[in-house]
Amino acid sequence: MFADGRIIAVKKSKILNEGQLSEFINEVVILSQINHRNVVQLLGCCLETEVPLLVYEFIPNGILSHYIHGQNEDFPLTWKTRLRIATEITGALSYLHGAASFPIYHRDIKSTNILLDEKYRAKVADFGTSRSIVIGQTHLTTVVHGTFGYLDPEYFQSSQFTEKSDVYSFGVVLVELLTGLQPVSAVTGSEGNEYKSLATYFITLMQEDGLFGILES
Repeated sequence: MFADGRIIAVKKSKILNEGQLSEFINEVVILSQINHRNVVQLLGCCLETEVPLLVYEFIPNGILSHYIHGQNEDFPLTWKTRLRIATEITGALSYLHGAASFPIYHRDIKSTNILLDEKYRAKVADFGTSRSIVIGQTHLTTVVHGTFGYLDPEYFQSSQFTEKSDVYSFGVVLVELLTGLQPVSAVTGSEGNEYKSLATYFITLMQEDGLFGILES
């Protein structure tokens, strides 16, 4: 808590290594360029301690994933609420890609990186692997990084990350909001557990006109 009574959140690395230190520094650099109501606000940082600390506004209602995949009687996810949250995430992404001082690729959009504030408004968080790019630049060529189930297949094959790669990941979040299903699910097959991608499953059902079978009632 600050002296003025404001509650804050402090992000602290559990272990200290060069890779995590660079992610912390990168997050400071990226978030210092961002000012948007649907992006979590960085209030300050401390690099003088043994482990670096980042200080954020406190977002009280946790992660979107919890409300999609768990039961919460205090805050039922109605269709209207799901649509509003999706719209807020798209507003943040549109800002990052086109209205920030430099275009920014988030690179890890997923329902566990979307926080909900006291009014259950969406706040995009976790910019440790994000990258800002030069205006006019169309892609980043990087070592493939992301979360299985949300990863853009074209980026996985080419190592070229574009703004469409963020949009693909958002598409998976959108399908989560529509279906309530996990982005990846284990299916028992003849050779043990196999893993099914929600995105692929969703596209297949759309092509077979069977989509209404998996939409949340």
